[in-house]
Amino acid sequence: MTRLSQAFAKGHPALVAFVTAGDPGRFATGPILDALVEGGADVIELGMPFTDPMADGPAIQAANLRSLAAGTTTADILAIAMAFRERHPTVPLVLMGYANPMTRRGADWFAERAKEAGVDGVICVDIPPEEDDSLGPALRGNGIDLIRLATPTTDAERLPTVLEGASGFLYYVSVAGITGKQQAVQASIEEAVARLKAATKLPVAVGFGVRTPDQAAAIARVADGVVVGSAIVELVGQYGKDAAEPVRAYIESLASAIRAARKEMA
Repeated sequence: MTRLSQAFAKGHPALVAFVTAGDPGRFATGPILDALVEGGADVIELGMPFTDPMADGPAIQAANLRSLAAGTTTADILAIAMAFRERHPTVPLVLMGYANPMTRRGADWFAERAKEAGVDGVICVDIPPEEDDSLGPALRGNGIDLIRLATPTTDAERLPTVLEGASGFLYYVSVAGITGKQQAVQASIEEAVARLKAATKLPVAVGFGVRTPDQAAAIARVADGVVVGSAIVELVGQYGKDAAEPVRAYIESLASAIRAARKEMA
């Protein structure tokens, strides 16, 4: 089993936690990543800062700008990933970002460096499944999962295209729009997850707009994973280099709610 498959086979939905690499500074991300693990996150998403993060709301946009202003480079991100892997050999690490930083030196270069850094999966927001050949083969050739996104507008006709070549897990973006601004109605999430799980054996993780333990618990009752990003990034923006402890406490509250929700259903 891969690290990702193990994370979704723990007997409870996986808590997937996102932070931006290089925020609040090039050398300050490590303690925050450690805090995510200590708090109970099962999968870590490490955001690659980009100048035009079109899918992201104000919180993650601001984190991108802070990181870039600090001089964070792709080499820095890979170094952060490699150091994380050395400290946490069993925790899955996923790079999430946009095509430009991933492909500017060539897909093979990126995939090889990601493998060397111990990366388990990649989410590329702006490469559609129809353009899989621009990154997918290089990732799969290096044993890295290409994690695809499904949205409320992914209909039955297009879903097979989204799933073709996908692995690791399927990330269901529960709202049509940018990150952090709103949360989908629970009934719509339940309907969507049921539809997706009928079409794939991949775990389905739900994100966008998840902030509170109650929201996380509600999603955990129907999905295989809960993705939280903007709320964590806001804590980093608020506390800066002192964010590790507030982040750990927040993640612990989410993890506890997720585990309790699944126990209620057992």
